[in-house]
Amino acid sequence: MTGSHKTLILGIGNVLLQDEGAGVHAIQMLAERVAGRDDIELMDGGTLSFSLAGAIEDAERLIVIDAAHYDGEPGTTKVFVGEQMDTFIGSNRKCSVHEVSLIDLMAIALLAGQLPQQRALIGIQPQTIAWGETPSPPVAAAIHQACDQALQLIEEWRA
Repeated sequence: MTGSHKTLILGIGNVLLQDEGAGVHAIQMLAERVAGRDDIELMDGGTLSFSLAGAIEDAERLIVIDAAHYDGEPGTTKVFVGEQMDTFIGSNRKCSVHEVSLIDLMAIALLAGQLPQQRALIGIQPQTIAWGETPSPPVAAAIHQACDQALQLIEEWRA
């Protein structure tokens, strides 16, 4: 760990499948909001690949934003912190176009002894995973909330 207190915000999803792309859309929105901050690294994780394992291992803090099925109303967000995140992603292997799952990447970091102690998943309940490049209206609104929640987490972790 570098001691730099840098937080990696990783947005994952497929922007060709409407709400599945929520995490990537969030990264695009955050880029403007955190411009000039050297304590935050934004990464478009797309549909995930093993190449992201190194970035997760190098992060002191990790926030993942992704579409997540947790039986909420479409467009609601839910924050899973620490072990809650581990439990949720371990028990909720969603069907997706991801090459690897988030739990696979987290396991690699854990095995390397580099799993960020401060970590969270901000899940956005999708409405539709149909072909399309823009999120549904409730998910588009939730992306703003997810960005706010990510920045709030960073502030809480600093305290």
